[in-house]
Amino acid sequence: MQRWRIGDVTVTKIVELEVTGGSRFLLPDATREAVLPIAWLRPDFADAEGRLKMSIHALVVETPSRRVIVDTCIGNDKQQRAFPAWNGLGTAFLADLALAGYPRDGIDTVLCTHLHVDHVGWNTMLVGGRWVPTFPRARYLMGRVEFEYWQAQRDHAAERAVFADSVAPVFEAGLVDLVATDHQICDELSLVPTIGHTPGHVSLRIASRGEEALITGDFLHHPCQMARPDWTSTVDHDPVLAERTRRDMLARLAGSAALMIGTHFAGATAGHVVREGGAWRLAPG
Repeated sequence: MQRWRIGDVTVTKIVELEVTGGSRFLLPDATREAVLPIAWLRPDFADAEGRLKMSIHALVVETPSRRVIVDTCIGNDKQQRAFPAWNGLGTAFLADLALAGYPRDGIDTVLCTHLHVDHVGWNTMLVGGRWVPTFPRARYLMGRVEFEYWQAQRDHAAERAVFADSVAPVFEAGLVDLVATDHQICDELSLVPTIGHTPGHVSLRIASRGEEALITGDFLHHPCQMARPDWTSTVDHDPVLAERTRRDMLARLAGSAALMIGTHFAGATAGHVVREGGAWRLAPG
């Protein structure tokens, strides 16, 4: 378990799954031959053979007034996922969350940076054959543009399944607040629009006592995209806009002391963005 302090705010990483080498479907340009020359990726973000390491985890952000879980991973017992290995999971995620000091009844806010399968799964849990809200005392914050886009999708069975079992049940329970992409959650937390990966994608800015951090969401899937911001993901809604957002955000972060916390970064997970040549790298936080 990793934990970071930003002023009066604590961020805790709760891992659901980690994988090495299974990410070529996501970043097809990141071949072993292309990754190996980026030496600073090893050992946290790539292995000695150039295979990428990735993590699916949630981040619990505790402020003086709020307990927020950011992105809820894949979830247990889900079916009809596009990636068969994500069907029927039985992980200890909720137990690990409680062990870290955050039982599910103690979470008061769920933030979905976007509504992809690996960011909404633990919004719900299977009880008596029904999908019910995992965090019954929480308000679920979703971008209005993001929600309306996925609500309207009818073409892909996997996307419909994700919405049906992980988004619709909390909406129907009256727990969802549809918010703008620059929504202020509380004094220390605000959303930052980072559009491109999805139509309403957001990141989370943390600011407290003169210190700052940014939780990326998926405007950056892997640190290799800092060295090669032109490497786009196969699941980017708008690859051109996604690359422009990535470059803009990295340039802004490189000019600040803000800590960047990667939503899918394995190993060290957080660090500072520094310029390197015509691109960037992640320095230890």
